[in-house]
Amino acid sequence: MMIRKIIKIDENKCNGCGACAAACHEGAIQMVNGKAKLTREDYCDGLGDCLPACPTNAITFEMREAPAYDEAAVMAEKKKKAAARGPLPCGCPGTNAKTIGRRPMDSACATASTPIQSRLMQWPVQIKLVPVNAPYFDNADLLVAADCTAYAYGNFHNEFIRNRITVIGCPKLDEGDYAEKLTAIIANNSIKSVTVVRMEVPCCGGIENAVKRALQASGKFIPWRVVTVTTDGKLVE
Repeated sequence: MMIRKIIKIDENKCNGCGACAAACHEGAIQMVNGKAKLTREDYCDGLGDCLPACPTNAITFEMREAPAYDEAAVMAEKKKKAAARGPLPCGCPGTNAKTIGRRPMDSACATASTPIQSRLMQWPVQIKLVPVNAPYFDNADLLVAADCTAYAYGNFHNEFIRNRITVIGCPKLDEGDYAEKLTAIIANNSIKSVTVVRMEVPCCGGIENAVKRALQASGKFIPWRVVTVTTDGKLVE
């Protein structure tokens, strides 16, 4: 046991929505009799991804005696759950890797009624679905983006997706950590640069941290930058 920062849940404020349990990547929070409970203190890392998810502000931090955060146990539990879910069905069209050819668009001929052209260069785009050794990663400028960024920023395709290979994810809603998959992509391919685009909300920091850890674990020195999109559609760099 040790004195450390850990979350505290006010049951009187908890409305039982379950958002905090979904936001807790470590699985420390469970829903018990319609209320959120910190069922595994050793799974709570004290970073508080669950705080911004709570609509009633029922979760706060406190300093108290608690077991140390057990990262090894958390990772083992994640692998156990992943194995129980099993692999994606074979032959699913959504998992087939392909490169998308894009013809240059003559802006001089464009009119107000001209459809906006997608800049996406490959499929799939979800981090968990992209094959580690897909040919489109060769000599690529990689874009790692949070799901919401393309909706919040209107010119996302032209400014970020264009001429980049795109992978997306949501660290708040997706179960598990992206760092291992991103490490494999960076380590096994000739990635030229990495651009991270995230939202300004705190929970979106998970995707930035995953990229940072992946770059460190890959052992490669690759130029990278982080661009933050505000909820009203502005860029902060």
